[in-house]
Amino acid sequence: MYAEERQQAILERARRDGRVDVTGLAAEFDVTYETIRRDLTALERHGVLRRVHGGAIPVERLGFEPTLNVRDSVMTQEKERIAKAALDELPAEGAVLLDAGSTTGRLAEQLPSDRELTVVTNSLSIALTLTTRTNINLMFLGGRLRTRTQATVDGWALRSLAESFVDVAFMAANGISVERGLTTPDPAEAEVKRSMIASARRAVLLADHTKVGNDNFARFASVEDLDLIITDQGLAGGLADELETAGPRVRVV
Repeated sequence: MYAEERQQAILERARRDGRVDVTGLAAEFDVTYETIRRDLTALERHGVLRRVHGGAIPVERLGFEPTLNVRDSVMTQEKERIAKAALDELPAEGAVLLDAGSTTGRLAEQLPSDRELTVVTNSLSIALTLTTRTNINLMFLGGRLRTRTQATVDGWALRSLAESFVDVAFMAANGISVERGLTTPDPAEAEVKRSMIASARRAVLLADHTKVGNDNFARFASVEDLDLIITDQGLAGGLADELETAGPRVRVV
């Protein structure tokens, strides 16, 4: 196993179990303690784990909010597949909304050039991706820019959303569970996300499997508010059925 593959497995284990320890990981991967310590140091430098005595904890459990660049560097293949699958949900013409996020950013990169679409977004990075697209009528939501996520929030964004209506809102979330719904660390972003869903005929969540079962500070929707969840094949057995029981269709890609 390559170091990158082992580190990805360590990160997934930490997010699933809430913590990993050096001794257990060394035995599981049949490598030395020092190799595992180097892996944990590398993951900490990427901003996805925090070292603690004897092991590490995912940043989500400590209340840290990874930057967009950090989130964009993990689960890359899964996010590409999810974004590609989301293309099936685009209308032939009309308006869509792209929430700020690393997977929605990949969807922006893959938007077709053979149809006219109005794209509403609060993501600075997505807006920059789409500025040269002549077939896209780009509507950028103003407001206070959160540099950590490159998302606009607060009153200006909310007022624009209150006067808008789109066919599909492609949403991002830091966590989703049947019990807690859709959550994100920042209350201001949660408020904008809530308004996004309210402005859309259909709401589609793009979320890799590491988000499922995680909870963050601010709740912005219930699972039943969604029409569709697109996730990847790493989703634990039974979770797709559990989510579908709450209302939305779940597509695993």
